[in-house]
Formats: sequence, C-alpha cells, structure tokens
Amino acid sequence: MQPVKLNNGTTMPGIGLGLWRVKDEQECINAVQEALRVGYRHLDTAQVYGNEAYVGKACKTSGVPRENVFITTKIWNENQFWDDLPLSFDESLKNLQTDYVDLLLLHFPVTETRRPAWHQMEKIAQSGRARAIGVSNYTVRHLEELLRECSIKPAVNQVELHVYLQQPELVKFCQNNGILVEAYSPLAHGYGLDNPLLDGIAQKHNKTAAQVMIRWCVETGAVPLPKSVHPDRIKENFDVFDFKLDDADMKLLATLNADYHTCWDPTHVA
Repeated sequence: MQPVKLNNGTTMPGIGLGLWRVKDEQECINAVQEALRVGYRHLDTAQVYGNEAYVGKACKTSGVPRENVFITTKIWNENQFWDDLPLSFDESLKNLQTDYVDLLLLHFPVTETRRPAWHQMEKIAQSGRARAIGVSNYTVRHLEELLRECSIKPAVNQVELHVYLQQPELVKFCQNNGILVEAYSPLAHGYGLDNPLLDGIAQKHNKTAAQVMIRWCVETGAVPLPKSVHPDRIKENFDVFDFKLDDADMKLLATLNADYHTCWDPTHVA
C-alpha cells in the first residue's frame, strides 16, 4: 500500500476502514481490531456514527501504537456552531482516548454554520490537536467559497465516490487545488456488484468485483474507505494493491457512471 501525502505534509495511509452504521460496541471493536490485524492503519469515524468510544477502546487494546494509526473523525452538523464545535471536539478526543486526531473534517456544508465553523477548525489545527483538517460532502461551489476565505486550505474532501458516481468535475477541481479526495461508500452499498462488465474485469485480474470497485478509486487518486464488519470482507477490501487497472479497464468503467447517489446529495445545499 502506497501512502499519500496531504497538502500540509501529513502522510495518510492509502486505504481506510469506514465505520458508518457500526453501532454495536463489540461488533465495532472486533472490526477495528481485525482491520488492524490485517494491515489497515487508517480508521474513519464521526461524531454522528456514535462509535468513537468503541474505536478508542479497540485501538487502546489492539497492541498497535497510537502513532501508527491514522484516525479521522468528523464534526456533526448540530455541533458546528461557534461555541459547540470546540466542546464537541473535546468530547471526541475523550471518546477516542487520544489527545489528537490525524484528520478532522466538517461533516457537511451546513449553510448557516460552515463558514464560522471552519475558523474554529483552523484554531484546532493550529493547536496541534488535529494534524490535518478538511471537509466532507462539499461540492465545487462550497470548496470555491472556502478557498476564498480560509487561512488553512482543506487537506481533504471526503465524498461519496464509486464507479456509479464518478464526479469527474469535483475530482478534477480537488486535484487542481491540492485537496485529496477520500471515497466513502466505494462499494455503493453493494449496488451493481453483479454487473457483467465489472465481473469481466474482475476475472481478468483474478479479483472480485468489489476489489475492482475499490481499485478504481485508487486509480483515480482517491483514498477509499470501504466499510465492513466481516473478517473475510475486511481482508478482501484491503487486498487491492497487488494489481492495477489498465487504460482499457478504466475506459470501460467510465461507462458505468450514472450519477447514482446511495447517500445524501449536497448538490442543492446553498
């Protein structure tokens, strides 16, 4: 696995374990510890996921040193208010049993609060309690607004990205502005895994359709965040760095783009 470097020099592992909807404590702990055993060193949680404390417990008891694990959390919408954001972040650190996170994101471009919230994010970054800061679910328009006003450029934009939602304009904008794209839901929640085109490419590389979808994210320059609590799938999703998709594969996969959102669509957020 090739690590990637963010625009502030921070190094991020090239794949992470997504933890959305993993709400059972033991299931979350088991998934995190299995991922760390397999070789993941990048965990993606959020305040709204309700599992930061489980992630903290799993990391603390995993035997893997804190400095070897890249932890991301996200400030939820209702915590973006000027006074609430720092307090909610303090609570996140307490839950995660750490005095810093590697990446802190604003979870959504809330119209009323995203601009003042970013200034609070910058203060957290300056304090050293977040090694890097960024955003999630931002469109080009939201990023343009932020880049006009920010003192610290976002290092990351985490968005839904997969072969059925390729977002080429957004990906290109981020790349042109030194913002790394992270791909959540890279498997589209299982949508289209049985597509014959995917299956053909998978057979060509002796891989699974899921591995092809995750590898597509890597080939586009994004860091995928596949989510699973099943040991076999956790391992399968990680095993995508021993093959490459060629130009013919990528051209075929481009035809699958259908602007298909499996999660929220921030396009019309003012």
